[in-house]
Amino acid sequence: MNASFSFSSFRASRFPLSALALAAVLAGCAVGPRYEQPTTAASVNWKEQKAAEGWLPAAPADALDRGEWWKLFGDAKLDELAGRVQVSNQNIAAAVANYSQAQALVRGERAALFPSVSLDGSGKRSGTVGGSSTSSPTNAFSATLGASWTPDVWGRLREAVSSAQANAQASEADLAAARLSAIGDLATNYFSLREADAEIVLLDETIQGYQRAFEITSNRYAAGIAAQTDVLQAQTQLVNAKAERVGLQRTRAAYEHAIAALLGVAPADFSLPAAQWTPTVPGVPLGVPSTLLQRRPDIAAAERSVAAANAQIGIARAAYFPNISLTASVGSNASRVKDLFSSANSLWSLGFSVAQVVFDAGAIAANVDSAKAAYESSVARYRQTVLTAFQAVEDQLTASATLAEQEGFRREASAAADKTEQQLLNRYRAAQVSYTDVVTAQAAALSARRTLVQLQVSRQTTAIALIQAMGGGWQAEWMGGGNAGAEPAAPRPAAPRTQ
Repeated sequence: MNASFSFSSFRASRFPLSALALAAVLAGCAVGPRYEQPTTAASVNWKEQKAAEGWLPAAPADALDRGEWWKLFGDAKLDELAGRVQVSNQNIAAAVANYSQAQALVRGERAALFPSVSLDGSGKRSGTVGGSSTSSPTNAFSATLGASWTPDVWGRLREAVSSAQANAQASEADLAAARLSAIGDLATNYFSLREADAEIVLLDETIQGYQRAFEITSNRYAAGIAAQTDVLQAQTQLVNAKAERVGLQRTRAAYEHAIAALLGVAPADFSLPAAQWTPTVPGVPLGVPSTLLQRRPDIAAAERSVAAANAQIGIARAAYFPNISLTASVGSNASRVKDLFSSANSLWSLGFSVAQVVFDAGAIAANVDSAKAAYESSVARYRQTVLTAFQAVEDQLTASATLAEQEGFRREASAAADKTEQQLLNRYRAAQVSYTDVVTAQAAALSARRTLVQLQVSRQTTAIALIQAMGGGWQAEWMGGGNAGAEPAAPRPAAPRTQ
């Protein structure tokens, strides 16, 4: 059913004024459900926190609050690259653009709460040409100023604004997640590259040792006190070590190319010279599990998606109620432009319209049910995101403790393998053992050294993964700081603020 009324006399203007008053009173009505943040299962402490004690020394908590978590590793080159990533990484740039778009959508939805005003004007000159009679040309000008407003009687527009705001906040969290991911990938690739550099240095030293062993066996063979197989075994060891070094160069190049892509430059235009690598493993302040709800941007984004879905329920319910629109216009018609501003030629009108759906075969109810189902789905995704985050932290805590304990054993094993290699090489020179024993000891020593280096970088990358699992120190202002265990908010990402 559609009903419309218009009034062109002053006596009837009281009704539209009454409609305005009624709209103002009803504007406080809202059909959307009150939003409550979904509950999640959060423990008081981390299950694996005790396992990590002693392996994760205390560190100043404000190091993560500032969000610059990569500085915990104390590597100036990494700090420089992290600054470049935040400016030039294309995934971050796309997230910034998405955030700006979400902010624009908020402004667009908010604009619907206010009246719209339009100005129309026209001019026409007409006459006759040819025939038995002629007439002088005539002019016709008109100007109309109109306004229309759809009062938010049932809260539909406000729910749309709330939904857009929640989506914008989710987009802000996505931006933080993109930033955290990009810098995390950078740090992981950077330390992997430095580990490749360390292995190359290790292989260079090993190749020098193998070269000396090859010369010794060649001299012994020339003197007739060693078999040719000794020379061949020494040569095999030497050539294999050189081949492994070439393979490490390829691996290093791949990490360098990955870093270039993260920096937003072509690999051909970027190079990272070899440098001394210090396998620093920083302490990571854990906090309590409830802190994770404020520190993980993906959790924040999932929760904001729940809020947006909740607002969509109110928008769907508003379709049950009539739409009310108010209009007003002032215009003038004249044959001369200067007469347009004469009150004698002015026309005005006030009006309103009401539209109500009488029968839709259950379409509105279906939309409401669909919105409710979408809300329940978003709640489930939010809770799963929280559980996955808890799992990631527990996994990294276990890995941190395990790798730290393993490093002590690997270091001891490497030292023992080095001694064994040297002793067997001395015994071979004294003709007490075969060269096969020397080869076996050399292979074991090299493997132990490389394993130790790889374990050291694994500890660093695990620390990076733990920091990422903890959210990297990010916290949005709109999340509030009243929750138990919440830490001070980190700076907002470098993007336009919501207006």
